[in-house]
Amino acid sequence: MLLDAGVALFRDREDAGRRLAERLAPLRGDDPVVVGLPRGGVPVAFEVATALGAPLDVLVVRKLGVPVQPELAMGAIGEEGVLVLNAELVGALGLDREQVEAVVTREEAELERRVNLYRGERAPVPVHDRTVILIDDGIATGSTALAAARVLRERGAKRVVLAVPVGPPDAARRFGSAVDDFVCLEAPEWFFAVGGCYERFGQTTDEEVRELLERAHAGGPAAGAAGADPPRANGGVDWARVTHREVAIPVDGAEVPGDLRLPPAPSGLVIFAHGSGSSRLSPRNVQVAAALTAAGLGTLLFDLLTEAEEADRRNVFDIPLLAGRLVAATRWAGGEADLSGLPVGYFGASTGAAAALCAAADLGDSIRAVVSRGGRPDLAAPRLGDVTAPTLLIVGGNDEVVLELNEQALAELHCPRQLAVVPGATHLFEEPGTLEEVAGLAGRWFTAHLVRPNPTPDQEEPS
Repeated sequence: MLLDAGVALFRDREDAGRRLAERLAPLRGDDPVVVGLPRGGVPVAFEVATALGAPLDVLVVRKLGVPVQPELAMGAIGEEGVLVLNAELVGALGLDREQVEAVVTREEAELERRVNLYRGERAPVPVHDRTVILIDDGIATGSTALAAARVLRERGAKRVVLAVPVGPPDAARRFGSAVDDFVCLEAPEWFFAVGGCYERFGQTTDEEVRELLERAHAGGPAAGAAGADPPRANGGVDWARVTHREVAIPVDGAEVPGDLRLPPAPSGLVIFAHGSGSSRLSPRNVQVAAALTAAGLGTLLFDLLTEAEEADRRNVFDIPLLAGRLVAATRWAGGEADLSGLPVGYFGASTGAAAALCAAADLGDSIRAVVSRGGRPDLAAPRLGDVTAPTLLIVGGNDEVVLELNEQALAELHCPRQLAVVPGATHLFEEPGTLEEVAGLAGRWFTAHLVRPNPTPDQEEPS
């Protein structure tokens, strides 16, 4: 892809991570481990790990800067004593052994500090005989990625996939046999620095790295080390027996893609409706879906629009259209042998919540429960009185405008309903622990209403 110099390719690292996750989606079935290079690579890796349902870890490496020009890398060091040197550059600059060793000694101390800071007492995620996706926010010289790849080889990784959002046109040639596969979304001819390819490229802090690792470690099957028990609810789930398949759902003469996950003997199926500007790969919905799977529920995440329809921005706010897609997905599920007969619930976010409520009104008792996350039920106002499925509205305590809209909607609903406010959360539930609380609330609501008779209509359920 060729662009004029200075044109940003990504909004920020989160945007880059989501787009990289789409390219790496075929690796989901390989049970990969995602490893981010701190600091800037970790926000990118977090998005990928969340989307793929994979454990996240870091691998600390340090660039070895030339003594008189620290921003120029002459090599890198990594955990477990790995050292990569650009001998040609060292020779051309006339650097002697003592000068190089002085830089190595200084960076070793910083490397050890960061390992202790990021990982603490937690052991590295085991990578022996596994596929590892190594991620940074971009490639410049490639020395740090080379060092990290060597560490992973030393730890017994079966396959190392280096994946980055952006790099120079010759980036692939720099790694040779050091990695098994190299994925780079963009390699513009005008490349001069990683930061120039992002609209926002602020420094990632140590605290942000720690926070993302803690969120991943606590977030379910996408977080724990290999062999660790994932969160268990509703009797627990054997993740080795969870089936995943990509599906195509017929809609209005076309098809939209979906991701279906089924635990052994699922107690129900939750169909997700993403918000405007998102897709079935929404990291937040993927994280909630993993928690629901841990609770013994099947999940279906699918794109509400075709690629052609997404080009018209008006479609993402066309609630009747989106609701129709949910109805179509529900009817498709009813015709699948492994889904037929399962009680169905909807989980909607933002505009997707309005679509879920309208679809639930259309299908009546066929829908057993609805959960809205940061939803816009006001966009479904004409149909709220027709919803019969028990409905849970989850809103962030600091999302004041949407909270008011949900309070109004609560009064217009006549089904069993409840408003749950997550303290300190904003609209996207980005604050530490808030999305986990959403997943817990949703899991309890669905397991309650998908496996037992619905309560009497027109009543608020107790908190």
